[in-house]
Amino acid sequence: MSGTPETLGDLGEQLIQRRILQPRYRGTEGFGDDSALLGTVTTPSELVATTDSCPAPVVNLLREPDLYHAGWLLATINLSDLAAAGAEPLGLLVNYTLPKTTTVRDFERLLDGVDDCCAAHGTKVAGGDIRDGAVQLTATAVGRCGRGSRLRRSGAQAGDRLLLVGSAGYLWAAALLETGRATLPAEAHDAIWDQACRPMAQLKAGQILATTGYARAAMDVSDGLFATIRTLCEANGLGAVVTGEFALDEPVAEVAAQCGLRPFDLAQTWGDWGLVVVVREADVRLVQKTLREEGIPVQEIGMLTKDTAITKGTAPWDGIAQERFSATSWHGGELSTLLTEVLGG
Repeated sequence: MSGTPETLGDLGEQLIQRRILQPRYRGTEGFGDDSALLGTVTTPSELVATTDSCPAPVVNLLREPDLYHAGWLLATINLSDLAAAGAEPLGLLVNYTLPKTTTVRDFERLLDGVDDCCAAHGTKVAGGDIRDGAVQLTATAVGRCGRGSRLRRSGAQAGDRLLLVGSAGYLWAAALLETGRATLPAEAHDAIWDQACRPMAQLKAGQILATTGYARAAMDVSDGLFATIRTLCEANGLGAVVTGEFALDEPVAEVAAQCGLRPFDLAQTWGDWGLVVVVREADVRLVQKTLREEGIPVQEIGMLTKDTAITKGTAPWDGIAQERFSATSWHGGELSTLLTEVLGG
C-alpha cells in the first residue's frame, strides 16, 4: 500500500454519512433522522433518543466566558432534536469531562445552565457521568411520541411548502452588537443578548405538528438554513426553491439594517434552534394560524420541487453550512473572521 491514508477531514460530514455510515446502518429504523427510534412502550407511544456534544458557545467569545451558557446550550442542542421528532422530553443524561483545575464555582455554573434550560423546557436531568480530562460536554435526551406520529426528515413531496418555525438571527445579531457594528437602546440590546445566551428548542411546535399530522417532514436548524434544507432535499430526493424573503423580529431587523445586511443574511445563520417543517400547500395557512395562536413565530420560506437543484429565487443557492470534519465546522476562532465567514462582512 502507498500514499497517504484518507482521513475524515478529507471526506467531510456529508461524505462520511454517505460512504461510511449509510451503508452500515441504512437498515436501522429512523437512520438519518434527528432522533433515533428506541421502540414502543406499554402505552400507545414510542421512545426516541438523541445524543449530541456541545461546542464552545459563540457568546463566550463576546463577553467573559461563563460555563452557564455552555450548560444551557448543551441541553438546548439535544432537546431541539426531540422537537424535530415532535417528542415530549422525558429526561436528559449528561456526561461531563472537565479538567482537574475546573473550579467548583465554574462547575456549579455549568450545572445551573443545564438545570435551568431543562426546567424552562419542562424536563430534568435524569442521570449522567463525570470524569477528568480535556473539556467535553455531551448529553443524551430521551423523549416520547404518540405511536406513528414521530416526525422524520423523509415523507415530503414535490409542491410541499417549507416553513421556518422560530425567530431567526438573534445569535449573530448579538455578535454584531457586542462588536460595535450596530447599536440599540439598552433594553433591546439586552433582549437580543438574553435570547442569544438562552435559545429555546421548539418543543411545543414540534408536538403540535406531530399530533395534528400537519407536518410531512421536519428538521431542526442546527447547522444553518442551507444545510437543513439541503439535508431535507436529499432525504426526499427533491430540490427546493427558497424565496429569500424573510421576516425578522424588529430589534434583529434593525441590527441587520444598520449593518447593511438583508434579513436573509441573518435568517440563514445557525445558533437560534428553529425548525424547518414541510407541510402541504393546502395546510400552510392553517399551520400558521395554529402556531401563531400559541405564540410561536412561523413563516413560509419556500417549496420543494421535483428538480433536485436548490435555488434562492431563480439563482443557485450554495449557502453557509456548519459541516463537521470540514473547514466550516465550528471550533471557535477570531470574531472578525467568524463574522466575515458567517455574514459576509
